[in-house]
This record gives sequence, structure tokens and C-alpha cells, in this order.
Amino acid sequence: MKAPIKVVVDNGASSIKAGILGVDNKRPRIIPNVIVRSKGDKTTYIGHELESCRDHSSLHYRLPFEKGYITDWDAQKAIWDGMFSAELLNVNPSEASLLLTEPYFNLPNLQDVYDQFVFEEYEFYSYYRCTPASLIPHGTLFTRTDPSRPECMLVVDSGFSFTHIVPIMNGEIVWQAVKRIDVGGKLLTNQLKELVSYRQWNMMDETYIMNQVKESSCYVSTNFRQDMEVCQTEPKSNGIVQEYILPDFSLNRPGRIRQPGEPPGESSQILYMNNERFTVPEIIFRPDDIGLDQSGIAATIASSIAQLPEEIQGLFWANIGLIGGNTKFPGFRERLMSELRTLGPVDCEVVLYLSTDPITEVYQSAVALAKRPDFAERVVTRADYLEMGSSACHRKFSDWKPVDKDATKGRDMGKTKTGRARDEVEDDEPSPSVRRGGRAKGRGRATVRRQG
Repeated sequence: MKAPIKVVVDNGASSIKAGILGVDNKRPRIIPNVIVRSKGDKTTYIGHELESCRDHSSLHYRLPFEKGYITDWDAQKAIWDGMFSAELLNVNPSEASLLLTEPYFNLPNLQDVYDQFVFEEYEFYSYYRCTPASLIPHGTLFTRTDPSRPECMLVVDSGFSFTHIVPIMNGEIVWQAVKRIDVGGKLLTNQLKELVSYRQWNMMDETYIMNQVKESSCYVSTNFRQDMEVCQTEPKSNGIVQEYILPDFSLNRPGRIRQPGEPPGESSQILYMNNERFTVPEIIFRPDDIGLDQSGIAATIASSIAQLPEEIQGLFWANIGLIGGNTKFPGFRERLMSELRTLGPVDCEVVLYLSTDPITEVYQSAVALAKRPDFAERVVTRADYLEMGSSACHRKFSDWKPVDKDATKGRDMGKTKTGRARDEVEDDEPSPSVRRGGRAKGRGRATVRRQG
């Protein structure tokens, strides 16, 4: 048999970044991970079909992911079917090897369903499953300014469902120090919908529109108190307020920010974005603003590093990478740097590594891994799965729960078709060993490094 083609799929809760190695190396296909029912044209759009929708008002969303995990496998399969079809990737799974991302702290029973879908529903030749942050060491996020790859790094992944702080040592995630903040892009969009619906227009059913407003108008304030005072003094004529012209789908006119001097149209509906522009992203830094009993992102990063060996903590402070859609907010990096500098040790340098495209950074890192000669040694083949079941995947893939290889040997053998995941979760906590490295060297200053 000829060498299988390699398919890379970063299966995010909001969007899927997918491509074929050698064809989509530079830019993946970005597919909405959603099934949408439009009330305007009474049509259902599955995944990639959403780009053909022209009326985005009052869309009904059906999301495969709920609270960070796949809960609707029927919806996920329908989206994957379209992704692998001739309309997009045009993949013959039996002749392909799949690299697929999974959520952090994915439940063992859900992992089994992943394996069953890949090998039983689609019959891929082989596949490799891992978390997004585990791919970053293979990419160029930390090596664009310095070709030497750091042994210790900390990845901040702020995505659709959650924000995760993930320390990585020698290419392996240190699970005992991984932290999660229950704030992601979905919560921010919902918060903006509620604020706007209370103050101006009823936008509770306009998720698509309000997500566009959030992405085009919101920013992270570097001086929250001062910006609030400006907005309160002159509510409609300050330097912060923006006028967002809502879309008119009857005229096929998209929404946009009104430019200075631009006359409003006769039928234009204008949304005034005042302190909403910065109070919504502020939740990432102050979750207690909406009643969440959690620390902000800077304090959570400090807490994660504090759980690592003291003599190498400086190496993590000096290698913090930012990925995920929420890190694209203007001012995010500057605000995070200013807060981290006050929390970090005086003798340690704080360095942030910024991706040119935080949304596709994981995909690009996955492509780099798939190109490696040893990638074939990491995968589980369909023959292995048919012989041993999901235990073959448990034994070979790195996981947040330690695996007793003798206890899992032969487990799940003879399984057939896909079943629903159960709700049980094992009670034992992971206790991975932490390898110690060299002593950290700090220079007592903060640095932000942008990718070229």
C-alpha cells in the first residue's frame, strides 16, 4: 500500500480548521462547527454550507459542543461528513491518516467515542489524537525570534468555551499545573447580547450579528477606570463610543462600523457601542464582574507557574505563548503583560510570544508534527484498533489520566458500533511526574515578542 495521505483537523468548538498535508499547509479550510436553521429562508445549513447563507437574522444554532465537550455526536458527524466529502477535502478515509485534536481533560468515555467514530464510522487507516496545546512545541510560535526551542513553555489557550493555562515541559503537558477559567468567546458574546438587549435593541436571538459586533468593536482596556469615567462623562460623544450600523439582509448589506463623516442611511439601524466595547472582554481579566468565583487570567497564570518546581519557574515566565480567538482583542497582550509584570518575580523576565494568527496556530503546529518522519510511530492503525479496541489508543496517546497498560490490555476488544458516552467520571486525580531542569535566569524586565 502507498503511504496514506495525512489529514489534519483542529476540531474546535466554534470552528474546525482542517486541511490535507501538502495541499493546505499554509492556510487551512475554516469550517463553522455548527448546524444552523435560518428563519429567513427556512433552510438548514450544515458546517461549511453556512457561507452560502444570506439571511443571518434570527438563526437557530445547534452546536455539537456543550461546555467544552462534544455532546451531540449526530450533529458532529453531519459536519464531519460534509468536511470529508468531495465538496471540501475529498478524502477517502481508508487511505488516509488523521490527526485530530480533542478538548483538554476529555472524559475517557468520550475518548472512546472519538476512536469509534474514526475507525468504525469512517474507517481511517490510522489516526493520532491529542490536545491543542500539546502541538505547539512542534510549531514556530516560540522559535520565530530565536531558533532554539525552549524546554519549558506555558501556553494560554483562550477559545470558544474556556480559557486554559497549559504548562509544557520537554514537549509534555504538566497536567497537575493546568488551570481552566470558565470564560470563552461564547460567554462573551452572550454577555454582549444581554447588555445590548437591556440598553438598546433586543438582540437575544441575533447571535451571529452580535458575534460580529464583538469581533469588530470590542477591545481590552489598559486603563479600565479611566475608560469608564470617559464613557460616563460624555455617553454619546466621547472618543470610545462607536456607531455600529446593523446589517440589512433585505438589501444584502452587511453590518459595519460607521466611519467619521459617513452619513447614516435612511433606513439604517444604529447600535451605539459605548462601555460595552471594553467591559465585555474585561471578564477574561475579572470573572468576578459577572459573579464567577474564579481568578482572572493573569492571576491564574501565576497560580499555574507556582505549582511547578521552583528552580525552573523562571523559564515558564520567560516563555508564555498566546493562542485562541480571544487573544486577538486589541489591547489583550498589553493588558496581560502589565498585570503579569506585577505578579511575576522581580528577578524573572516575563516574555509573551504572540502569534500572527492565534486561531490557526494549532493547525500550523499540527502540520509541522505531521511532516516529521517519526509521526508514523505516534499513530494507532485500524488494525491495532480492531485487535485491541480503544485500549490501543489509551496506551499510545498521551493523556491527562495515567494509564495502567497491564490493566487496559485487551480492554474493549470485540466492540462494534458506536455507543453514547456515559456520564461517569473516574475520581482519581492525575499525578504525572515532573522532570526537573536547569535553574531559571531572569533579567528583571518584561518583553513582548511579535511574530514576523
